[in-house]
Amino acid sequence: MAAQSKIKAGELIEPGDSDVVELAKRHLVQPWPYAGSVGNEARALIGEGDGIYITDGSGKRLIDGPAGMWCINVGHRREELAKVMYDQAMALSYNTPWYTMNAPSAELARRIADAAPGDLSHTFFTTGGSSAVETALRFMQFYNNVRGRPEKKLILSRGGAYHGSTYLSASLNGRPRDRDWMDGADELVVKLSSPDPFRRPKGMSIAAFSDFLVDQFRDTIARVGADRIGAFIGEPVQASGGVVVPPDGYLKRIREICRDNDILYVSDEVVTGFGRLGHVFASGDVFGIDPDMITFAKGVTSGYFPLGGVIISERLLEELRRSNHPDALFGHGLTYTSHPIGCAVALANLDLLEEGVLAHTREIAPYFQARLKTLEELPLVGEVRGLGLMACVECVADRESKDPLQLDKDVGKRIDAHCHELGLLVRPLINMCVMSPPLIITKEQVDDMVAILREGISRTMDDLRKEGVWRG
Repeated sequence: MAAQSKIKAGELIEPGDSDVVELAKRHLVQPWPYAGSVGNEARALIGEGDGIYITDGSGKRLIDGPAGMWCINVGHRREELAKVMYDQAMALSYNTPWYTMNAPSAELARRIADAAPGDLSHTFFTTGGSSAVETALRFMQFYNNVRGRPEKKLILSRGGAYHGSTYLSASLNGRPRDRDWMDGADELVVKLSSPDPFRRPKGMSIAAFSDFLVDQFRDTIARVGADRIGAFIGEPVQASGGVVVPPDGYLKRIREICRDNDILYVSDEVVTGFGRLGHVFASGDVFGIDPDMITFAKGVTSGYFPLGGVIISERLLEELRRSNHPDALFGHGLTYTSHPIGCAVALANLDLLEEGVLAHTREIAPYFQARLKTLEELPLVGEVRGLGLMACVECVADRESKDPLQLDKDVGKRIDAHCHELGLLVRPLINMCVMSPPLIITKEQVDDMVAILREGISRTMDDLRKEGVWRG
């Protein structure tokens, strides 16, 4: 029988309400749970957000280091976005996308086309990043079926990648432990090496590493056959894989190889899109590439409403329209495709980005990266890397071996616990701490964030020394 609760519908829940914790442990299944605690765990309770800050269940004010999940780009408690949600809900809360449409989605599609590189001109809206990637891949399959190439369906993905949690999108993931206990469409995916310069073979220059990655890409196509490979998908910066910034020019070279072999290039900008690197889209403005499709989510509404999408090249659509199968049906859609509230919020969010947030991001990003780079002075830190307002502090047992696991696979959680006590929420990823704060962060707030992170790492080093598991 369900537990009785003191909480009523529509009632403001106080952050310190112990009843919330009990309800979660009794009835809530959290994302990415372990079997030993599934359905019986309560995570850190967050009560409020304001600007770059959140308040936890005890009332402690914390810098929101990960911006929720890479997404609170314009900050918490933006009244402009809340008002748009209310106004749109009062005007039109929903319409079926199967045989009707709404004005905000059409206008948002136009704005996105204006900002996208190359001939990317049409957007299919989804509910988030996983469904955006799923849509792009299903479109690739449909495209090749219509063009009479049913065997051209394999997908090239890379080590360290994260592309989602739905069945097909999750099959592309290349992070440690993501797939240990989970099934996937392995027969459709061909994995390549991670483009991580920090973990390149010992003695190899970054330029030689880039050549190695490109040669591996060509060799894989030659081995598997271009006639069987439908798409390559890659994040411009591998986000959840540890903010892996690829070698200069690598993505351009991969794009050219895809073009030469009639392989669709899908740029997964679920994280890097809508401001994280200082532009609406990073593919063209930062990396100089024009993909066949771009997937996006997260920052498109700054996390205020679930929305994602895939932008599709005009060339691909024109080829379908010219095909010999005009009645072929792209049998794909979602109940909340082109949701009027989500699209209205995205339009207002895009206004905020273009009216100053993007420029501020480009201005403050070098300071953000430079201040975090000072943490490499600490012996536990192997590398600090990043681009724009996303960065990773990777901890290692020693810098020579770069081994993260001899040390402690949960060292990131240890640092996070100390930082939480000091006033900063970080995102721990095994031996890494990922930072991607709201784009409105100031220099003074960057200084606060880095000072707390430095102290959190220092306290963790003291703990590890006392336990005798590390002597750095």
